[in-house]
Amino acid sequence: MGGLTFGAIEAGEAGLTAPKVLISLGVAVVALAAFVLTQAKVAHPMVPLSLFRIPTVVIATGIGFAFMVGFYGLPFVFSLDFQQQHGLSALGAGIAFLPMMLLGACLTPFSSRIAERPGPRVPVIAGLVLIAAGSIALAVLPASAPVWASALLLIPVGMGGPLVMPPTTAVLLEHVPAEQTGTASGVFNTSRQIGGALAVAVFGALISGTAGFQHGLRLSLTLAAVVALAAALATPRMAAGRHGS
Repeated sequence: MGGLTFGAIEAGEAGLTAPKVLISLGVAVVALAAFVLTQAKVAHPMVPLSLFRIPTVVIATGIGFAFMVGFYGLPFVFSLDFQQQHGLSALGAGIAFLPMMLLGACLTPFSSRIAERPGPRVPVIAGLVLIAAGSIALAVLPASAPVWASALLLIPVGMGGPLVMPPTTAVLLEHVPAEQTGTASGVFNTSRQIGGALAVAVFGALISGTAGFQHGLRLSLTLAAVVALAAALATPRMAAGRHGS
């Protein structure tokens, strides 16, 4: 994870062919291969590879990754946009995020009720589509648009949280053996952290690139939308419940 994140950060300034980037990405690949081989051979692996033979585990892990790309990546780039491009203070930028965060917080207690009747896949898909739609809308928003317009368009991203995470977590834990629920939860949380870390690294590299802040911002938003839509397309293959298909 360290090699991958460092390589993503440095690639924005030094380029993908820079020696330090190639070395760090090479370390990441070798370390991952060594970890997988070790887990396949030891008697008591930290991450049993059999978990990844369960389709719901793989899909839920991808959903967690995709969700955090948008949910962490967008506030990161817009905190810089609000302060560097619109001249807000740190406090002002924080206030601009309140509509996004407060609505998500208000919806969270009702997430189980929202998923109860249609099943978990419907709210997960809806949440990921909301994140993608918000990202696309923000990408096409003119740079001269007022801060309140960006704040309003960030609301769909905030709504995605309670729609995506609780149902995905519940389905994941229902479809692994009882003795592996802790491990599955750890894998799921690790995928989320990788998504958030890589989003900050890659988006930070893009907005600081030679093409300029606005170009990097729009490209970052487009990437977030693509990742969210890819996860939404995979979600129907996730089991609906303990006895789902």
